[in-house]
Amino acid sequence: MNKKESKGIRNASDRKIDRPSIFFALLSGFLLFLSFPKFGLGFMAWIAFVPLFIALRNVVSMRRALLLGWLTGMTACIGVLYWIAYVIVNYGNMPLHLGVAIMLLLASYLSIYYALFAAGMVYLRKNVPLYFVAPVLWVCLEYAKSKLFTGFPWENLGYSQFNNIFFIQIADLAGVFGLSFLIILLNAAFFEIITERSKKSFVLAAAVLLIWSGVYGYGVVRINQSNQAMKEAPEMEVSLIQGNIDQSIKWNANFQEETIHIYEELSLRHQAVNGGLMVWPETAVPFNFQDENELQHRVKNLPVKTKSWFIFGSMSYAPGKEDTDYFNSAYLLSPQGDIRGKYDKVHLVPYGEYVPLRTLFPFISRLAAGIGDFAEGKGFYPLTMGDRKVGVMICYEGILPEAARMYKNAAAELLVNITNDAWFGTTSAPYQHLSMSVFRAVETRLYLVRAANTGISAIVDPTGKVIARTEIFKKDEIHGRVKFIRMPTLYAKFGDWLAGGSFICLAVLFMVNFKRRKRNVS
Repeated sequence: MNKKESKGIRNASDRKIDRPSIFFALLSGFLLFLSFPKFGLGFMAWIAFVPLFIALRNVVSMRRALLLGWLTGMTACIGVLYWIAYVIVNYGNMPLHLGVAIMLLLASYLSIYYALFAAGMVYLRKNVPLYFVAPVLWVCLEYAKSKLFTGFPWENLGYSQFNNIFFIQIADLAGVFGLSFLIILLNAAFFEIITERSKKSFVLAAAVLLIWSGVYGYGVVRINQSNQAMKEAPEMEVSLIQGNIDQSIKWNANFQEETIHIYEELSLRHQAVNGGLMVWPETAVPFNFQDENELQHRVKNLPVKTKSWFIFGSMSYAPGKEDTDYFNSAYLLSPQGDIRGKYDKVHLVPYGEYVPLRTLFPFISRLAAGIGDFAEGKGFYPLTMGDRKVGVMICYEGILPEAARMYKNAAAELLVNITNDAWFGTTSAPYQHLSMSVFRAVETRLYLVRAANTGISAIVDPTGKVIARTEIFKKDEIHGRVKFIRMPTLYAKFGDWLAGGSFICLAVLFMVNFKRRKRNVS
């Protein structure tokens, strides 16, 4: 057999994907979606990539690596994002097959990042150790996914650890990408031990174990520091109201009076002390609050009755360049019933709050039924509540680290997340949404209070501990306390420095790999 024939046989063999490789790629995806809510088995993420590494162990072809990575991504993304089909079918008035197709289309796009991850490791591993290239490459791709095309940071890998209270404290240094980096590093160490069983692999495992011990030690220290700061900090009572208004009647004018009555009743059940804070969810007031009418007077009179500051969601409008601009807004009322501030949502959700490419895809406009197209707010500027500043994040903004960072740097002392998760039904999405919001408290070392129409409403302390929460689809209220502490954090000041460093490292890795390949060829 000549060299040409031998090479042809090897290429044909490499193009053929064996069943064990497919199984291991799918297993990785399966373990990944088990890591996130509703399952929430965060420890699964520590080993989730090991099967994919095994599947790629003898792969040479970039095409094969891309396909195996894509299979892992599709399995994980479908398991995490299946609820998108539910939203589209139930509130977009689309047939089931079209809802599933759109969900699969999004999953396919997100799986490209997994495919690039697999291909990148195969390309670089001969000249760069896996335990170095894998974490750096993953962080770069996860950051790109979070920013490109308006960004989709939903359930980035690090969010799987929301229940791991000691581990997540590192988020005040490196954000959620820091956690993702460490999780991939641990996966690489496990893979090296399983497959190599050499002295080098055990030294690596010991080094990784030492790093993880340091992370947990840091967590213990920061939790103690936060608890000490909270003991000495001024406090305020808060009431979070969960009206549980059915999405199908939310925008029906015939139910506006009933909706306000439900919120009034819940708000007066357990009132905060004088000067406390009461919070209603996103668009809890189902009309334009700036229009003077009887319902507006009732809403404005509520903080007077309760002697509390009052934050609630409502639509608002203002003259635009061509037509009237509508905003998804949050109002702040004083205990005297005066409007003291208004925040307009900055980061709008495509096909939920505005419809890009409406002329090309007119059928999808129905997703915005009852809401319409909103205009963007001017920026993340805190609302002033007496001598305190409050940062408001509406719905999806609760999963955006940059929103909380901007508020922290603008001297906000409390984060308020108002949302309407009724769209998600009883799927895993409400639980996923809360799990990501928890990190905003850790990154900024601020209390976060969350009022959701159908749940989950919660109070989260600066260590990421959920100290009070409601169940979904239940009329309820939370009465608790928040404290105003001032703890600077590296992440709030410098943001995603780890991602920037990872891109630089990745560029260096490709240069080193290219030179070594060139040297080997010559």
